[in-house]
Amino acid sequence: MAPTCSAALTVPLVFATAGNGTWLAYLLATVCTLLVALCIARFAQQSASPGSLYTYATISLPPVLGSAAAWALLLAYVATGASVVGGFIHYANVVLREFVGLAAPGVPLAIFAVLVSIWIAYRDVKVSARLMVWGELASVLLIGVVFAVLVWRRGPHLDPSQLSVRGVKFSGVRLGLVLAMFSFVGFESATTLGEEATHAKRTIPRAIMACVVPVGLLYLFMTYLLVGLGRRFGIALDQLEAPFDTLARACRFALLGTASSAGIALSYFACTLGSINAGARTLYSLSEDGLFFRPFGFAHPVNATPHRAIALIGAVSIAMPVGMLLWGVSLVSCIDYVSQLAALGYIGSYFMVCLAAPFFLASVGCLTRGGIAASVAALVLLAAVLVQSVYPVPPAPACYLPYVFAAAMAAGFAASWWVQRAAA
Repeated sequence: MAPTCSAALTVPLVFATAGNGTWLAYLLATVCTLLVALCIARFAQQSASPGSLYTYATISLPPVLGSAAAWALLLAYVATGASVVGGFIHYANVVLREFVGLAAPGVPLAIFAVLVSIWIAYRDVKVSARLMVWGELASVLLIGVVFAVLVWRRGPHLDPSQLSVRGVKFSGVRLGLVLAMFSFVGFESATTLGEEATHAKRTIPRAIMACVVPVGLLYLFMTYLLVGLGRRFGIALDQLEAPFDTLARACRFALLGTASSAGIALSYFACTLGSINAGARTLYSLSEDGLFFRPFGFAHPVNATPHRAIALIGAVSIAMPVGMLLWGVSLVSCIDYVSQLAALGYIGSYFMVCLAAPFFLASVGCLTRGGIAASVAALVLLAAVLVQSVYPVPPAPACYLPYVFAAAMAAGFAASWWVQRAAA
């Protein structure tokens, strides 16, 4: 997970639709994600596989639904990689403009970020994990310092407009909820490590739950402060290129603002690496199970990493943002579109796992009323989020994203059919 990435770029996008209800969108997203995490953690206590959610869905559901979960999750990881590459370009240029007065072209920056991530992921998963953790911790610390300085200079205060959700429309919260859900994605990616994790069946469930609750509280805190401080300084949050940098400069702490932007760029790079790692391990499991081309189901003989899957996921993570940028799509719009596409993938895969959870728990003799309640509540919320994201029909081009998602899923099923037919 990369909470500073969401605070820096996703929160302003949610604010653009939800306004004073931004915190409400994040509260609903926290509750929904927590219910999903409870279902996933129960699976992780019994099974450790690099296929993660795909494997969990396959255990108890018909093969076609397991395949749907796999391709939805893989699409989500690839789209997340493309999204965070866009975020890296955005914040790297914020820093470059500050120091050299010029912005670098987006395409070379995207290629640089992904190629370095591929190299690190290819070499060692432990190095990848440690780099992600320390990079994100440094970024969170810098953001925390910015908030502390802002509150110190301006003093703590209540924001009645947010607390009373003044002027908030449900339609705005509805649209913001999909992106707010995207802020949580990645909490389940620890499951993709499988037996690579030490004491996997104990540590992975703990990691899942340890992500959702603290990060959910962090989002609520940061969202409330960002919206409130933006209003106090007379700054339109949804119009900011770099909200933390702008707020720090408003308090005459320009250097701190630049440092926060550098930390956020590092966070986006770490998230790029994380998306490639998680996506590659999902693709590796698909190939092992005969649902994708067999060569991608082999690990490197020395590094023990799924090197071919890493290369393919990295190549697609480059192609998506680069293709959109060359097509003339603005960087912010590119990030917005692929983020919503990724959110649809995650919601679909989460739905399959929550659907499978009661059947799996019953098969191992662990089904309880609480487990049923958590699964049903998660399914209802996920279905509501999914329906609300497509109806009423959002304005173009967002209205076309469900069709893009459906086409990508169809391509995945076609690839699986082709591979299975060839093997037969």
